[in-house]
Amino acid sequence: MKKLFVILALAAISAPIWAATQTVTLSVPGMTCATCPITVKKALSKVEGVSRTNVTFAKREAVVTFDDGKTTIAKLTQATHNAGYPFGVKR
Repeated sequence: MKKLFVILALAAISAPIWAATQTVTLSVPGMTCATCPITVKKALSKVEGVSRTNVTFAKREAVVTFDDGKTTIAKLTQATHNAGYPFGVKR
């Protein structure tokens, strides 16, 4: 029992205290064709902490749900930039 308590205590200490799931909408005006969202989605999905990505060509946006204890909006926008698509945060 004592061993279990120690393990749980260590897990609680090592976990981010303020981590939460966040959703952000990124403007991706550089998408020029119907296949661009595939590239953007792949790039965003590779970022650690991303749990959901919905990229819409018609709206030129990406809605991303992520764990803010593992990644940041800056890392998400850097991923789209590195894939060749400039970005902007809509909300």
